[in-house]
Amino acid sequence: MKIWVDADACPGVIKEILFRAAERAKIETTLVANQLLRVPPSPYIRALQVPAGFDVADNRIAAEVQPGDLVITADIPLAAQVIERDGFALNPRGEFYTRDNIRERLTMRNFMEELRGSGVDISGPSSFSQSDRQAFAAQLDRFLSRRIV
Repeated sequence: MKIWVDADACPGVIKEILFRAAERAKIETTLVANQLLRVPPSPYIRALQVPAGFDVADNRIAAEVQPGDLVITADIPLAAQVIERDGFALNPRGEFYTRDNIRERLTMRNFMEELRGSGVDISGPSSFSQSDRQAFAAQLDRFLSRRIV
């Protein structure tokens, strides 16, 4: 199992949690972004810079993910691709995307995109909070404890 991180928009506090988890669990963790990322020196953590462009990082992750891998992303279409490939997708707020909820999330995302495209002013997600960080850390810990022998 590997952990892939859609790192361009991933909050720094989530990256820090992932760095500690990678070291503790000795799990290869790759942050994918179209900008240069700093990662701590570790045999388990690496940064992969991809060219700039729409969905380039997402496409790279989708191409690399294997069954059983975990992808950290808030991008719903990427999460759908990961699930389709029998991977696991966790958003930075601590919610797992599943086969049961991904269609609903895609439908709502597309609906909101249509509203924004037609000029309707839609507020974005709420600010990232301490409870979001705690929810993510708890979900990650539960997931890793079930996956690691």
